[in-house]
Parts: sequence; structure tokens; C-alpha cells
Amino acid sequence: MSRPDTAADRRALLDRELSPSSRARDAGATLAEYRSRSLTARRALAHSADVAYGPHPAERLHHFPPWRAGAPLLVFVHGGHWQESSKEDSCFAAADLLAAGAGYVALGYGLAPERGLAEMCASVRRGLRWVRENATALGGRADAVHAAGSSAGAHLVAMAAGGPTGVPLAGLVLLSGLYDLRPVVGSYVNDKLGLSPEEARAHSPLFRAPPRADHVLLALGVHETDEYARQQRRFAAALREAGRPLDDLTVAGRDHFDLPLDLGDPTTTLGRAVLDRMGLHGR
Repeated sequence: MSRPDTAADRRALLDRELSPSSRARDAGATLAEYRSRSLTARRALAHSADVAYGPHPAERLHHFPPWRAGAPLLVFVHGGHWQESSKEDSCFAAADLLAAGAGYVALGYGLAPERGLAEMCASVRRGLRWVRENATALGGRADAVHAAGSSAGAHLVAMAAGGPTGVPLAGLVLLSGLYDLRPVVGSYVNDKLGLSPEEARAHSPLFRAPPRADHVLLALGVHETDEYARQQRRFAAALREAGRPLDDLTVAGRDHFDLPLDLGDPTTTLGRAVLDRMGLHGR
């Protein structure tokens, strides 16, 4: 790759590196599948919709209870560059997780520009803490709450579980995340986020205490931009240096958008790893 010569060239390169669709095979079709699978799950599976976990109108979740009490719970936090998607389109993994013996939660947190990044981080932290405190009533156990996030959701989960106020969790599944937000400042992603360089660093998991989790699974698809791959490598190295148990996966045949569809699917590389870490392998 040739070195960009002008500010415009550098901006174009950064925009491309932070645009997952530049490497995805068919992002539009995958997003449509999110919606289709999620709608089917909400129609076919027993669940509690729009459960409040905090005072803000965006602080709502969909809860799909497990078929047995005391089961592991997986909380999923959606991506979308902190400005797109919702919990409505984040129920696509519910059927697979319930079939495996877990409960499933799709967490909403609001979007930019109406909400700032600090508010989103606080909401996800509040939501994970609420699920952990109410785990028994949700059909699970406080010591068996796992959180998964994709893209912006991976960043928010890592922030919510990290630092002195981090929520202790049984495990994290972080898919195609950004863990150093400093490059975001100079890109199109920041048009709605409005982060300063100082805010970007303060809200970067790479520069905070590691997540309070028994295990972290990092994964991204092979069809990913160099920047997302670089960020996973750096965060994996930081977690190893901190002594955190870690799986670091690059999944063949998957991209930024279709990788989350494998959550809970035991026929896939990611699904097997997730179920194994939740103690559900082979169910």
C-alpha cells in the first residue's frame, strides 16, 4: 500500500479502514438477515420485551429466558459505529442460544448523535450490572453471566467490564471491535460521535484496566480491514500481558457482518467456542 501524501489521502485511507463494508462480501444482505432472524425470534420465542434496566428511554432490553433455571445468560450488545442498529435487530442468536441451554438478552443503549459515547458506555455498564443483579429472576446465575458485543458493541462491552467500576462477568465475546478510538477522531465515524482526542483515549479499552472477566474470546472474520485486525492484535497482546485467559480467533469464511450470526451455532467455529466457554459444548 502506498503511503498517503496529503491530508485528504490520509482521511480517505482512514475512512476506508474504518468502513467494514469495504471488505465484507454483502453487508446489506447480512443486515437484512439480522432483521429477519430477529423478527422470527421475537415472534416464535417466549420473551419479555422492552424491559427497563435504567431510567433513560433507551435503557431497555429484550429477555429470552432459558428453558431451565440456573442456566448461563448471554447478553448481546449490537454494533453500528455507535450510531446505527438497535436491540430489535439483535435477537438473531436467541434461538441457537436457547436451544443450547442458555438464556439470551438483547441490550439497547441509544445512539449518536442523540447520546454521547460516555452515556452509551454508562448505559451498557448499567445494563450488564442489572442483568447480573437480577440473574436469578432471569433464569440464570450471577456467576454465569456472559456478555458479547460486535463492532461498537465489542468496544462498549469491553468498557463496561473494564476499569475500577467494571462489571465482573463470567466471560466476554468481543467480535471485530475497536479498542483504541484515537483513529476514529480523524474519520467519518466521528461526524456524529464528536469525540475529541482526549475523549477518544479516555474511552479506549486498550488504555484502561483489563476487563473483569474469567475469560475473553476475541474474534474477527478473515474478510476484515487491516485496522480492525491490527486493533484485535494489540488488544490481545495487552490482555496476555495482563495475564487474562484469552482465545484469539480469526475465522475463515466470515466478515465483520456475518460473524455474529454464528453466535451459539454449534456447527461453526465461533459458535463452538462460545458454547464451550459457557459450559454448553455438546448440547
